[in-house]
Amino acid sequence: MSEIIKEIEQAQLKAEVPAFNVGDTVRVHGKIKEGNRERIQVFEGTVLKIQGGSNRQTFTVRKFSNGVGVEKTWPMHSPNVEKVEVVREGKVRRAKLNYLRDRVGKKAKVKEKIR
Repeated sequence: MSEIIKEIEQAQLKAEVPAFNVGDTVRVHGKIKEGNRERIQVFEGTVLKIQGGSNRQTFTVRKFSNGVGVEKTWPMHSPNVEKVEVVREGKVRRAKLNYLRDRVGKKAKVKEKIR
């Protein structure tokens, strides 16, 4: 890759990247624009996957809202992601938890990592 592209990507990276893994339950504080006002909305769910690298890195969070599964993919270094809080750490053995999409209720839970 050329040096110019590397410099541009380096400038877009956040100074502090939140530390979480696949399987963790996280609370994502995302900025939402409504007309001329801006507010922060919280999206809490399980991290299904983390993919990409550098400034293109994204993570997908899944939650249940009124009995319907909702997934949202967030760019890791986006200015629209205010902060990411880890609510609980999950114990998983896979990099991508796509199998959780087919499960409902208690089967869709991820075991908690005990420290």
